[in-house]
Amino acid sequence: MAIGNVIEQRGFVHIYDEKNRQIGSIPVGSGAKDGLKGYTSKTVNIQKGGFIHTHDEKGRLISSRPA
Repeated sequence: MAIGNVIEQRGFVHIYDEKNRQIGSIPVGSGAKDGLKGYTSKTVNIQKGGFIHTHDEKGRLISSRPA
């Protein structure tokens, strides 16, 4: 299943498939730089504090690296 769209709203990043069905949701931090940084058809990148977290289409954490 591919990611079709990703929206940050009210403290969460919501992940949608190509048919606009929500397939995942990830909470984001409250820092000034926290939030959605980008996405591809397979991954979503979110900054929380000093780290960039990469998640799959279901919102599961794949990896983390320093921002």
